[in-house]
Parts: sequence; C-alpha cells; structure tokens
Amino acid sequence: MRGSLALVQDFEGAVELSVFNDASKDKSGAIIEKWKVKLEDSGISVVIGGHDSPSPRGVGYSKNRAIAQSTGSYLCFLDSDDVMMPQRVRMQYEAAVQHPTSIIGCQVRRDPPDSTERYTRWINQLTSDQLLTQVFTSHGPTVIMPTWFCSRDWFSHVGPFDEGGQGVPEDLLFFYEHLRKGGGVFRVDHSLLLYRYHPCAATHSVLECHWEQVLPRWKSFTIWNAGKQGRKLYRSLTAANRHKVVAFCDVDKNKIMKGFYCHEDSQERPKPKVPILHFQDAQSPFVICVKLASSSGQTLPQEAWLFRT
Repeated sequence: MRGSLALVQDFEGAVELSVFNDASKDKSGAIIEKWKVKLEDSGISVVIGGHDSPSPRGVGYSKNRAIAQSTGSYLCFLDSDDVMMPQRVRMQYEAAVQHPTSIIGCQVRRDPPDSTERYTRWINQLTSDQLLTQVFTSHGPTVIMPTWFCSRDWFSHVGPFDEGGQGVPEDLLFFYEHLRKGGGVFRVDHSLLLYRYHPCAATHSVLECHWEQVLPRWKSFTIWNAGKQGRKLYRSLTAANRHKVVAFCDVDKNKIMKGFYCHEDSQERPKPKVPILHFQDAQSPFVICVKLASSSGQTLPQEAWLFRT
C-alpha cells in the first residue's frame, strides 16, 4: 500500500493504515517498515501484519486479515498498485455517513489512459439507478473493488471475503451477498482513484469460469440466453452443474418456439433436453449470458457470465 497516499489526504479525522503482507518475496516488508515511521511521525497509526509461508494465501484472505487487525469504524480499500486522490477519504466518508448500508464507490482515471477505455467509461457513467439495474448485466460489481468504502459494521454484517484463493472473484461474491442482504450502491461522482492496468494485476488471475465457484451452492438454476452464448455456457459446465439447469429462457420467440435444447454431444443416454421458456415463465436463480461490445460498436469475442438470485 502506498504510504504517501495517507499523508496527503485532506480528511481531518483520525486515520489508521492497515497493511497485510501476504508472503511477498520482494522488498515489500522493508518498504512498509520505512513508511510506518514516516506515517506515525505524522500522527497516522499503522498496523502491520503478514506471514512468511512458502506461498501467498490469496486476496480474500489478505483483505480479511487487514480488516481484522484494524480498529477503525469505516473501511477504505486500496490496492497496492493504485493511487488515491487527496479528497478520497473525506468525500467517501461523508457519503458513507449518509448511506450506512451502502458500498460507496467513486469515479476513476485509468493508467495508462488508453487501457480498457470502454470499461472505464462504463464504470464512470452509470446513473444512480443503473448502479443497481446493471448489476446482473455486467461482469463485475458496478462500483469496482479498489474504490470501495463502507462502515465496518456493515462489512461485518455481510462478510467476510471468500478465501478460496487464486481464481476466486472474492469481490464479486461479496458484492452479491451485500445486495442479497439489502445493501445499496452509491458512487461519488468525482475521480478519486488512479486505477492502474498492468498484466500482473491480481484481477487477471480470476478465472473466466468463476461461475463454477458459485454454482455448487445452488440446487438448480436457469440460463438466461437460449442462443449461442447460453448453449456454450451449458456445454462448458461440469456434468453435475449441467444437471442443475432446469431451463433456458429468452425473449426471442423463434428460440422459445423450438421448445427445448438438446445437447447432441453428450455421452448420456438419452441425450439431455432442456426446456426453453419465455423469461416471464422462468424461475430464479439465473445465470445471464451477454456478449460485450467494443467502443466502436463491434462485438467482442469475450463473454460475461452473470448471476442473479
């Protein structure tokens, strides 16, 4: 975590910096200790934890430990590769006081500026209503994890983060649990974070098939998309999870009129046939399959797999 960021905050209340070193093999420990002296000389409390096991235990584990060892009433999350603006703590704290059961986010600037332009524009321009309505038509939280700010009491009510390790979307799983428990989403419409993009970011370790982390918890579900993307998802599932698919649903009358989808490549006998329903006749939970579009309006090859309960 960048210690200099805490020094330049214009928040006038008490600030505590909690750092957890997840078995890093570089010089992070020495850097943290160096900044601890500077920060404490400036009146900022610093709590340091960590472990020296042979391998890291993951993002969810580290976040939970950093929170557990801290004492503040509010939590401001920051990834080590990002930079927050001087107004961030003050402005998000003011919003959190007004919205005690919400996750507070903010707008961001991307570094490099031309990286993920479409995604950056999306997270910055969602309306207050879309922060909720587009939760299940996106591939992640509508306010991104590096911008989160919330009360400790609310975090404890929802959390902790999943500690499954590499490949587990701990932020997405927490976000959905937050919504299930009646939490809100609020964004401070100021650019308060420089959100860095680079190939080594932990985000890239999240498996595209992260639905397999969630589906074992469900007894059954409906795939929302009876077209190519929905069928592709169905075929990619494990046999156990394919058996949980009770139906496909769609709005396209031509697809619905087919009545069912038959998995011709299946080795099962008889071959599985899954009903295709109008979405109004389908039952939750849903896995929603959407195809993303580029900033030029062209369709991109990647897909987003989304959950709704």
